[in-house]
Amino acid sequence: MEAVIVNFRSGRTTQKDNHMIIQIPGSDSREKAEKFIGKKVVWKSPAGKPINGKVASAHGNKGAVRAIFERGLPGQSLGTKVSIE
Repeated sequence: MEAVIVNFRSGRTTQKDNHMIIQIPGSDSREKAEKFIGKKVVWKSPAGKPINGKVASAHGNKGAVRAIFERGLPGQSLGTKVSIE
């Protein structure tokens, strides 16, 4: 299944480079988003190198999830696709 990286997880003055907000197509409520908790997420760089992560929790009430990656993702990852396994 494919999803789209929407943004970094951030506070008022901080930004966590390895926490990403991901929007999953077809997931439009918090209950549907909670079904993906614990699933593996993989983002491939333009060079083809994969960075692995894991869905940690739902984010908000509109079906987005928060994924924590093993390394920080670059800004070029925003708007790109990830695979959820």
